[in-house]
Amino acid sequence: MNFADFVRMMGAFASTRYRLRFDARASFERWQTRRIDAFLRTQLKRASFYRDYPSRELAALPVVDKAFTLQRFAAFNTHGIALETALAAARASEQAGLLPPQFDPNLTAGLSSGTSGRPGVFLASASERATWAGIMLARTLDRDLLTLLATRAKPLRVAFFLRANSSLYTTLHSRRIDFRFFDLQAGAHTHIDTLTGFAPEVLVAPASVLGWLAAETLSGHLRIAPRKVISVAEVLEPDDETLIRDAWRKPAHQLYQCTEGFLGYTCSQGTLHLNEEFVHVEPEWLDDARTRFVPVITDFTRRTQLIVRYRLDDILRVRATPCPCGRVTLALAAIDGRLDDVLWLPSRLGGRLLPLFPDSVRRAIAACGASIDDYSLVQHGRALSLGVQGSDTAFASIRHALDNLVASQGMCSLPWQRAALDTRAPTAKRRRIVCATKPLADGESFSPIADIHET
Repeated sequence: MNFADFVRMMGAFASTRYRLRFDARASFERWQTRRIDAFLRTQLKRASFYRDYPSRELAALPVVDKAFTLQRFAAFNTHGIALETALAAARASEQAGLLPPQFDPNLTAGLSSGTSGRPGVFLASASERATWAGIMLARTLDRDLLTLLATRAKPLRVAFFLRANSSLYTTLHSRRIDFRFFDLQAGAHTHIDTLTGFAPEVLVAPASVLGWLAAETLSGHLRIAPRKVISVAEVLEPDDETLIRDAWRKPAHQLYQCTEGFLGYTCSQGTLHLNEEFVHVEPEWLDDARTRFVPVITDFTRRTQLIVRYRLDDILRVRATPCPCGRVTLALAAIDGRLDDVLWLPSRLGGRLLPLFPDSVRRAIAACGASIDDYSLVQHGRALSLGVQGSDTAFASIRHALDNLVASQGMCSLPWQRAALDTRAPTAKRRRIVCATKPLADGESFSPIADIHET
C-alpha cells in the first residue's frame, strides 16, 4: 500500500469511527440523500448502461440483479472490462498467476463462491480497497482491540478462513496487523497446527467453520483463545453460536459482506446493523407486518463497478426494538438466509401456498431436544426431504417438531422423505434449508427464484 492509499485508509477509518454519527434518523436520511444525489450526478454516466437514462433520480432507475448485471458486465463497470477478462483476472489472482494483458493491474478482481449457480464477480480500484479496509477496521476493532493495536509493539494477529484469498482482503495486512489467510480449499483440518502456532487474536471464518473449530477447541484438539470471533459468508446457526460461546466464552460477531459490498456489521451491543452510511437499502417487504424484506442496494462509494438498485436474494429480518447502542441505522434481528431457503406449504384454508421462513425452522429444530450433529432439509415440490446426522431418534424428533410448527402456522404438512446427508466440499457454503422446487396448486413445480422476483 502506497502512502496515498494509507492516508485514504486512515481517513476512512477516522470518518467511519468518529464522524459519521447522527442523533436522529431524519438527519441521517437527509445526509444520505445528499451523498446519493452527488454520486448519481457525478458517477452514473461513467458506466455505459446508464448513459441513456435521462433521469438521475434513484427511483427512476431500473432494479437489476446478479444475472442481469453479469450478462452486461462491461456496461456496469466504468472501465468497460468484459466479464471473461474479469473472470480470468480473478482466477489468476486466486492462483498467483499472470493477469490477462488487457486487465489494468491497478484493479482487483474477485469471485464469490457461486452457491446459487454462477459465481459473482467484483472489481475494485486501489483507492476503493483502501477505503474498504478503513471502513472494515472501524467496524470490527472494538475499543479493547484498538487499544491493543495502538499500544503494543507486536502486530494484531488476524486469522481469516475463506474459499480463496484476494488482494482486497490482504489490504488489511500491515506492520500493525498480521493478517494470515487460511485456505479452505485444503480443508480446515489441515490448518490446526498452523492455527495453534499463530494463536490468532481475531478469528474470522464462515459460521460452519467457526462451529467446527470451536468443537475442536472443546475436545482439546485445538488450543486457541481469540479475543474476537467474527462469522462471515453463512447464516449463523444456533448450534454453531452455542459452540462458539462454550469454547471461547464470547459471542460470534457477524459481518454481512458479499460480492456486492460491505452491507452490515455487529455493533458493540451485539446487534447487526446495516452499513447505511455507505450503502442505501430499499426494502422489498415479504410480509404485511414488514418484519422481513429482500434488500435492493445502492453503494454510493463505489466508482469502478456500479451497484445501483441491485436486488439481492437474501432475507433480512428487522429487529423489533431499537438497539441500545443508539445508532440510527437499521438494526436486524438476523439474516435469515436466501429467498430459495423459504419453504412453501399449502394453507389449511386452501387456495394458496404460505411461506415457512428458515429462521422458524432453525428455531424449531434447535428446540426439539434431539442430539443432532447436522441436518439438511430440502423441498422438492410436494415433498420434504430430510437428512440427519445424529442420534437414532433425531429424524423422528425433527419431523415431529416441524409438523407442530407447520400446524401452528395454519399450514398442511407435506409428505416426508428420508435422505442421506450429503458431504459438503470444504469450500462450499452450508445451506441446511433449501427450496429446490416450489409446488403449484396443481402439483407442478418451478424454480422458486423466478416466482419471487416477479414484480
